[in-house]
Amino acid sequence: MLKIILNGCNGKMGQVITRLVAEQPDTEIVAGFDINDSIANTYPVFTQPSMFTGAADVIIDFSHPDGLAPLLSYALERKMPTVVATTGLSAAQAESLKAASEQIPVFFTANMSLGVNLMIDLAKKAAKLLEGSFNIEIIEKHHNQKIDAPSGTALAIADAVSSVLTETPEYVYDRHSSRKKRTATEIGLHAVRGGTIVGEHEIIFAGTDEIISISHSAASKEVFAVGSIRAALYLAGQSAGMYSMGDLVEAMQ
Repeated sequence: MLKIILNGCNGKMGQVITRLVAEQPDTEIVAGFDINDSIANTYPVFTQPSMFTGAADVIIDFSHPDGLAPLLSYALERKMPTVVATTGLSAAQAESLKAASEQIPVFFTANMSLGVNLMIDLAKKAAKLLEGSFNIEIIEKHHNQKIDAPSGTALAIADAVSSVLTETPEYVYDRHSSRKKRTATEIGLHAVRGGTIVGEHEIIFAGTDEIISISHSAASKEVFAVGSIRAALYLAGQSAGMYSMGDLVEAMQ
């Protein structure tokens, strides 16, 4: 039985994870951390990590960037594997994860969906095979409340594709300000914002007289919760280091 500490347990994603963990016979949440302790759960909730001294195997963090520092301190003190599913981390916070990974297993990725990361793996294989004869464009769509554009996942896709190309591409975000033909090595990134779109990503490989498209669409945020639980199950058996969904996808093949 995998014993989980859930940071951000009373947030929207925290409550989804709580429900999904309860439905699995091999996992249980033994404690939750949240500044809001007004919601009744089947496990005890603490407003500060230091308040819980019980046994656990792994932490899942689905909260807010402001809570990362005390959580990492707690994880390092307890030598506990930590899945960080919180988005919007600063460069300094990303560095703190790398530093922590020298002592404990840390799982961090731009998108917790297993499907998205499988799509990225397929895109890398396609990019390597099609390089030089196909143009690459990435389109992402999200709800009208999303602030950043392009999405972190779109950038992660671009970075993954770039990593397998022999020539470093240029990322082009806006074409209207420059009236010229696209270059062969650029990657176009386009953002759509509207309604309640959970998240859609598409990588287009456009060649002469043919187009190859790889896409993923999330119907609900539940896919991210499922991914974080899979990550926790995977991470609990790992040694210190930085891990991502790419490692999990590879382990499943």
